[in-house]
Amino acid sequence: MKDIIVIGAGPAGMTAALYALRADKSVLLLEKENFGGQITYSPKLENYPSVMEISGSAFAEQMLEQVMAHGAEIELAEATKITDCKTHKVVTTEYGDFEAKAVIIATGSKHRHLGLEGEEALIGSGISFCAVCDGSFFAGRKVAVIGGGNTALQEAVMLSELCSEVVIIQNLSFMTGEKKLLQILEGKSNVSMIFDTVVTSLESKDGELCAIELKNTVSGEKSKLALDGIFVAIGQKPENEAFADVTALNDYGYIIADENCLTDTEGVFVAGDCRTKKIRQVTTAAADGAVAALAACRYIDGL
Repeated sequence: MKDIIVIGAGPAGMTAALYALRADKSVLLLEKENFGGQITYSPKLENYPSVMEISGSAFAEQMLEQVMAHGAEIELAEATKITDCKTHKVVTTEYGDFEAKAVIIATGSKHRHLGLEGEEALIGSGISFCAVCDGSFFAGRKVAVIGGGNTALQEAVMLSELCSEVVIIQNLSFMTGEKKLLQILEGKSNVSMIFDTVVTSLESKDGELCAIELKNTVSGEKSKLALDGIFVAIGQKPENEAFADVTALNDYGYIIADENCLTDTEGVFVAGDCRTKKIRQVTTAAADGAVAALAACRYIDGL
């Protein structure tokens, strides 16, 4: 039996593992897909303290090397259930059960994709999901923001300060974001909006996005828009359904927890983008990891 099982090896999960290991706790780190989570899709990371510039994948590799050097055990397996046995927890995976005194859920959330052919290959090569992370790479260039909610409008406001032209593409006949954000964008000379329109295909050149095909959902008219990049802002999706038995989820599937990273079940903690929070950045994920790990250590020490 381990002291702590961490589910998810993104920045939150690996920071949690690091802090727990440095507190002399044994840790099993479970990851179902890729170490690093969403940060691995970022071509450059420039907003992490002390790091001038690094690729998201290299950043994730360094975090993984660090936790392994401190003694973390790694299992590539998907957690499908957490059972609270009071004295300990059992995490069920497709490869069997694992036991620990405490569990930290750090499964993150995924940006919703457009679902178009060739999309995955262009992520980081013209397709981005975060203006804070990647906006500076498109300074002085033409980009589009896909979506019309608050996130999309906020992204567009930020990009309008960096890019030569920003086109907002919304599938509805109106923006669903806040009126104040819309008013700010309407006052920008380099921002335009296209309504009742969806992206139907992607065009690339030398491995970089260069244009998108559009379709008006009302008239059926098709068009082509040449640009340097797109920012997809059509929502995020957490993957917490498997843990609904041990913690409450909100209407969007996020684990309901505040900055203390506590769930409804004693000995089960949460960290990172999979919990309810306003800011989802690599720094806030790492902060959650530290908070959750120290809370888990206090819990174990009090058993």
